[in-house]
Amino acid sequence: MTRFSLGKYLLPTYVFLTFLFLMIPIGYTFAFSFNDSIKSNIIWRGFTLDNWLNVCDQAGVCGAFGNSLLVAVIATAVSTVLGTMIAIALVRYRFKFRSATNLLLFLPLATPEVVMGAGLAAQFLDFGWTKGLTTVIIAHVMFTLSFVVVTVKARVATLDPALEEAGRDLYASPIQVFWKITFPLLLPGILSAAMLAFALSFDDFIITQFNSGSVDTFPKFVYTAAARGIPPEANVVGSFVFIVAIAIVIAVQVRSAMKKRKLLSK
Repeated sequence: MTRFSLGKYLLPTYVFLTFLFLMIPIGYTFAFSFNDSIKSNIIWRGFTLDNWLNVCDQAGVCGAFGNSLLVAVIATAVSTVLGTMIAIALVRYRFKFRSATNLLLFLPLATPEVVMGAGLAAQFLDFGWTKGLTTVIIAHVMFTLSFVVVTVKARVATLDPALEEAGRDLYASPIQVFWKITFPLLLPGILSAAMLAFALSFDDFIITQFNSGSVDTFPKFVYTAAARGIPPEANVVGSFVFIVAIAIVIAVQVRSAMKKRKLLSK
């Protein structure tokens, strides 16, 4: 009886404590975004909404956030398109050096970011390119591409070729088969890969530090500001990003649940 009771509550308790531990930094960030601080945002001085209403008053916050957003959007778009095409080619087609390509795509996943960042910086230096937003975008495409390929590749491998064959039997062209059958089936995997690539790009510091030059991104701004106390406006931006991410996840879950309920009701 005692063992059964302990086993019944042990896992929920462990999950709750783990979730609480993970949420403490996020809760701290959100709470101190309302702190009425002057120079340092370490000690609670009082509640205020000014940080949220005048977030761009702090020099560099909105500029760094805009740069991170721009880099993440472009890098995600490019890596998602290229990664999807590579994933389809690796699963559906047999070609020379296919195994070597698979191996090379997994190498960035296992390579430490400091090594990849230093290597890319050396390449840009050899090419004579000035470090800036362009080099950051190229670097982010390079390291997010593998994540997209792996994610989409798993989705492609689960597709039933009979569905596409049925479309061809109904005299659909290859382009029509792709856009009407293949792409909708791949879309959940593509969206998941894009969200992962965006999160990795927006959050990256090490590779960005090596290849950004004088351009500031939000992770770089936070790292620099941490030496003198992160301003509450940085906490505002971090809290805003977290709220938007949660809202997107909830919206996707609600949409999936409604779609599933609609299918069951038919």
